[in-house]
Amino acid sequence: MKLLTAEIKRKLSKLGANEDKEPSETPIVVKFFHPLSDWAWYATEGEQTEGGDFLFYGLVRGFENELGYFSLSELEGVRVKGLGIERDMHFGSHVLAEAMEKRI
Repeated sequence: MKLLTAEIKRKLSKLGANEDKEPSETPIVVKFFHPLSDWAWYATEGEQTEGGDFLFYGLVRGFENELGYFSLSELEGVRVKGLGIERDMHFGSHVLAEAMEKRI
């Protein structure tokens, strides 16, 4: 499965574009997850780096909830029991506050 499509790239705000918005106003563009864990990555912003990678900003829900940066190469490099990170193909319209409250 392709984690990052041209459509997702178009929908993502540039890095830093949402910093003045409240979590209840910040749309999540894409959700990534690993099928064998509770870990999830909710991207609200992103852009291509000079080195050719793609850098996202959003919420990482793992051992704790943490706002921060994560890269496409990091997501693509995860393998647990032969399975990698997947994109939630059925993820609807949600805002960051919902993910922070673990409602999605």
